Amino acid sequence: MTEEYPEVHDPALLAQARQILDACSSAKEMQEAVLAAVARNEQWRGRECINLLAPEAPTSPTVRALLSAEVGIRAAEGHIGAMNRWFAGTRHIDEIEALCIELLKKAFRARYADHRLVAGMIGNMAVYSALTEPGDLIMSVAQPFGGHSSNRSDGPAGVRGLKVVDVPFDPVELEVDLDLFRKVAPLVRPKLVALGLSMTLFPFPIRAMSEIIAEWGGRIFFDGAHQLGLIAAGLFQDPLREGAAVMTGSAGKTFAGPQSGIMVWDDPALTRPLAHAVFPVLVATHQVNRVAALAVSAAEMLAFGQAFMTQIVENARALGAALDRRGIPMLGAHKGYTATQQVVARVRAFGGGLEVARMLERANIITNKNLVPEDRPEDWDRPGGLRLGTIEVTRLGMRQREMEQIADWIARVVVEGEAPETVRDEVIEFRRSFQTLYYCFDTGLPPPED
Repeated sequence: MTEEYPEVHDPALLAQARQILDACSSAKEMQEAVLAAVARNEQWRGRECINLLAPEAPTSPTVRALLSAEVGIRAAEGHIGAMNRWFAGTRHIDEIEALCIELLKKAFRARYADHRLVAGMIGNMAVYSALTEPGDLIMSVAQPFGGHSSNRSDGPAGVRGLKVVDVPFDPVELEVDLDLFRKVAPLVRPKLVALGLSMTLFPFPIRAMSEIIAEWGGRIFFDGAHQLGLIAAGLFQDPLREGAAVMTGSAGKTFAGPQSGIMVWDDPALTRPLAHAVFPVLVATHQVNRVAALAVSAAEMLAFGQAFMTQIVENARALGAALDRRGIPMLGAHKGYTATQQVVARVRAFGGGLEVARMLERANIITNKNLVPEDRPEDWDRPGGLRLGTIEVTRLGMRQREMEQIADWIARVVVEGEAPETVRDEVIEFRRSFQTLYYCFDTGLPPPED
């Protein structure tokens, strides 16, 4: 690409892909190159790595199978019901989608739900489209404290033309500074206060914040991208009962469903604007195979969610404590490290989040760089933090004992400077014993500990 029209992706990797395709003698060989890359990822990431990414969850075998179901090639534009559809022949699709909505209502104890969002950020865009006008002011948490771009000026909130003011946040307690919020909010009178963080460790004072902004008709919008499974299981907080007007989130994190979005609310007055923002504004055909997979994930959450989410949090706390003991400072240590599936380490002293994540990847331990409160905006690419999550290792049947072992490997690479390749061989051998996904109807609960 020319300098005038730069390529946003890594040019070297695109060039490598072109070379692979140019070397193929037929389109079938090109297809085989793609299939081979998929197989390599499945073997490495799926069978040989310890995945500690907080935003990832492996789906159950049934959910995964549904993602290739025949219904996925069918179009179902519109709302449920023959009179609401553009196409005929959707009676069984209506059945699938109605089951999904009702299962989501049960899972989140909500009066209304929408199942058509192909991503959590599209749910956020739907909320902003429905409940704000361009030029309105909202408040959300800044990114060094865990705030996400979907609620900031560089994401859907900015695209909607909203003015964004920071929610005051305590960098030590890692929670909203309620006293300062009580002073700032009346000065700017936000139409919405968006509580959506990618670095989520502790609950939010939703009820108190809702009471403060109710004076001028402001609403709380809860973006539960990371906490949906915990909320469904009753183990984090219950945003709709605490004063949030609407909750969105990603199904592919703690909810352990297909990559997609969820939106739930209780106020009937919000139903038409929210539904209209979904269709026809943001979603037309919406992958009915994914809807079926989402419905099954909701049923799994109803049956196994409490046990699954309880173990996720226990594992996260155990991992945080084990890393702390081995010389890696952790955020929120004085508060038990976390109330969610993730913990965050301060690793600037070890080279920073990017370098540490790369070192651990060489050891087959997958993490991600992350901003921490003391970082500056210019630290975005090379932040001082490392985020670790316990969804996948928990679903593979691991418990606190395994968190000690994982922390030991991380410390050997990060603190002691051991070659990652040495640790990698041990990780691969360790993973051989953890290949079954639990907390689902396919396999039930993990076997009891020895």
